[in-house]
Amino acid sequence: MLFPVKNVPLSSLYYAVAKRQPNGWDKYAQLIWKWKDDLPEKRRAFYAKYFKGRGSFLSLKFLPHFLAMHGTAVDPGDAVAFYNAGRISHDALELWQALGKLGALATLELRHASKMETQAGNKRFKKAMLELQGLLIVTHSGAEQETKAWASNRFELVARAFPKQIAEARNISTEQSRTTLVKKYRSLYPGATPAQVARLFGWTKAQAVAALSL
Repeated sequence: MLFPVKNVPLSSLYYAVAKRQPNGWDKYAQLIWKWKDDLPEKRRAFYAKYFKGRGSFLSLKFLPHFLAMHGTAVDPGDAVAFYNAGRISHDALELWQALGKLGALATLELRHASKMETQAGNKRFKKAMLELQGLLIVTHSGAEQETKAWASNRFELVARAFPKQIAEARNISTEQSRTTLVKKYRSLYPGATPAQVARLFGWTKAQAVAALSL
């Protein structure tokens, strides 16, 4: 996680740097806020709103396993197939196709390309973007100064940003991915229960029990 999140049993980059819980917008918060733009832009780590829809880093070592778990080691042109299969909404389809056609785009550019410029459109954009990030189809890819206010996020398809990890994921089964991820998680949190693992990764309890037993 970028910052600690209540009831999400994961370490945070903030705590790793500051060695304490957040206390306002301090120098540590400013530092890691810059890193969440720089690291994915330089392809040093994956960053998106992933765990519980909050800012999350994934190491490139484990990214293929997350992709295999979701079944989203996809190509840029797979958007329509995913939509027809009922895996994404129509708004998510529009965003995916815009990025597929135009490449990495900053927030306002992407909203314009997808005809989501209005206030209502912005709500649709945010919901669809969370959807795509939660499936690891879209990644944060740096920032761009579109207005005089805060810099805008720039987004890219994971298929373009991390092609090596996409290729690796295609050789990993769903069961293998769960086993690998839970093994790593239990090494960090030995006392994690099947119910806690299921909630964190979005699995059924039976899937968590199976992964923990291997």
